Amino acid sequence: MNNYESKISIKAWAEEDRPREKLSSQGRRALTDAELIAILIGSGSRDETAVELSKRILHHYDNDLNKLGKASIHELSNFKGIGEAKAIAIIAALEIGRRRNDTESKAPEIIGLSKDAYNIMRRHLVDLNHEEFWVIFTGRSSKVLGKELISKGGFSNTLIDLKIIFSTALQYKSNGIILVHNHPSGSLKPSHEDVVLTKRITEAGKILDIHVMDHLIITDSGYFSFADNGLF
Repeated sequence: MNNYESKISIKAWAEEDRPREKLSSQGRRALTDAELIAILIGSGSRDETAVELSKRILHHYDNDLNKLGKASIHELSNFKGIGEAKAIAIIAALEIGRRRNDTESKAPEIIGLSKDAYNIMRRHLVDLNHEEFWVIFTGRSSKVLGKELISKGGFSNTLIDLKIIFSTALQYKSNGIILVHNHPSGSLKPSHEDVVLTKRITEAGKILDIHVMDHLIITDSGYFSFADNGLF
């Protein structure tokens, strides 16, 4: 193989094309997604540079950082050149970016609209490949007293124990609760099981004088509110 056909390491690139040097001299916004990920990876292999490896990973996820953000350590470690440490570095960086986005608007202490509940819970439920069921507990004037993960399940469902919901509500001395769960499928349409469960919890709450204020379904693209859509 002649010199023109052999791979070129990052150290042999022109200085303005090296990701770290490029960030230092031109600023972070001058870098492509692949170059930013290459900085996290640190090094490639004898077969490809860190940037080429990053491009290959991004291509696998349709060049969509949101899809990449859902990848597990195991999934990323399947790429040749990515070990557990590099996979963890990528996941940690994307998680920091997601949390930064979530903290740009402070979560409300009082819930007046369904969007307030969505803003509180979004960070917990986006980018998940499994379903989780949470409850927000509120006091007088809909002040948020706390939020708790009630159940964690598979891709399409999770088992809900009403005793856990209401025993936790009594511990908080809560007057109201908001049910929240995610749909990893991306569908914002409530299932038949979602509707039945909401009715069961609502009826049980009436016995304890604990008002079910809403039930939100959250996906990566938005949310669905039972209350806003007249399903109570």
